Amino acid sequence: MLVIFVKVKPGASHNELHVESPNMLSVKIKAKPVDGQANRYLVDYLAEKLNISRSKITIQKGASSRMKRIALGMVQSEWDEILKKISA
Repeated sequence: MLVIFVKVKPGASHNELHVESPNMLSVKIKAKPVDGQANRYLVDYLAEKLNISRSKITIQKGASSRMKRIALGMVQSEWDEILKKISA
């Protein structure tokens, strides 16, 4: 299990993902923060961008905050490969 932090900006005009550091992502998403919609959308968006299943993504902390602690069902070497791909 790998833990990363994600800064989320809900209600954006378009979806966007930036790598801030090896364990910090910044994500803009279109979904509004209403009734957990943004959290569900975030998990779907991360699953798509990171090319992993939704079941491997868990919001551990920050469900009602813009700063989220997210657990990913993978090891560090897998994460390093994903970072190379999304940073390119």
